[in-house]
Amino acid sequence: MKHPDDIPTDASSFDDTPLARELSEISRRRQAIDADKFPLPDATRVFTVANQKGGVGKTTTTVNLAAALARNGARVLVIDLDPQGNASTALGIEHRSETVSVYDVIINDEPMAEVVQKSPEFDALYCIPATIHLAGAEIELVSLVAREQRLRTALDAFLAGSDEPFHYVFIDCPPSLGLLTINAFVAAQEVLIPIQCEYYALEGLSQLLTNIRLIERHLNPKLSVSTILLTMYDSRTNLANQVVDDVREHFPAEVLTTVIPRSVRISEAPSYGQSVISFDAYSPGSLSYLEAAAEIAHRGAPA
Repeated sequence: MKHPDDIPTDASSFDDTPLARELSEISRRRQAIDADKFPLPDATRVFTVANQKGGVGKTTTTVNLAAALARNGARVLVIDLDPQGNASTALGIEHRSETVSVYDVIINDEPMAEVVQKSPEFDALYCIPATIHLAGAEIELVSLVAREQRLRTALDAFLAGSDEPFHYVFIDCPPSLGLLTINAFVAAQEVLIPIQCEYYALEGLSQLLTNIRLIERHLNPKLSVSTILLTMYDSRTNLANQVVDDVREHFPAEVLTTVIPRSVRISEAPSYGQSVISFDAYSPGSLSYLEAAAEIAHRGAPA
């Protein structure tokens, strides 16, 4: 046993511990994000965030990227197209059944300007909420004229009539490939696909890409898969690292360098009606979403 006199007492002796290295890395990332000035796009970038698999972090990604961009100077709109309304909840937006919502926009031709709400998160963050009525919209859309283009028509009119330009629009889709998701693909120019770093991560992806190509060919020639984001990453497992390598090999140009870790703070934030960006701005999960947003901003829209 060491004598007390032999135990080092200077702080430098603890600088190389795992905890100290982690804290130092978080501090470095925080300073880099605070110093980064996100460029603003010349024209509105419209993203559909989609994956037909549930539980991949789709809504979480939508909300936190939108909040991260709004925090750093962009004017951002989130369109909640999922009947569960989780994006609306996470942004602190009212979406009870009687709330005028995206359902009224798509089915009843309600102008988006009458539906949009400002999120309490950031002054430049807005949301078109979803309510439970959206669950029946798939059936109601079948008989409507131009059923695949109703969201695009409403969004184009809203953006054209807005007093201030929006820099980004994020459309959160349901985990299916029905008419609501088709409306989202037709309304967007870019598709962002979250892929979880778990077994079967690529399952169903080929079918999703096939459908996106069909929509590009027949309904929206401007659509492209511009961004893939790896989520729920656990660096301690060989599986997660293998998934990262596989996805990067298949989609070298689309995959962001940033990966989103599994994080308790990311999971907790929605229960407080917040994104993790405002809930715990400098937690590792929040920093990862801020870094992913910075990548998206610096990359710019595909040519």
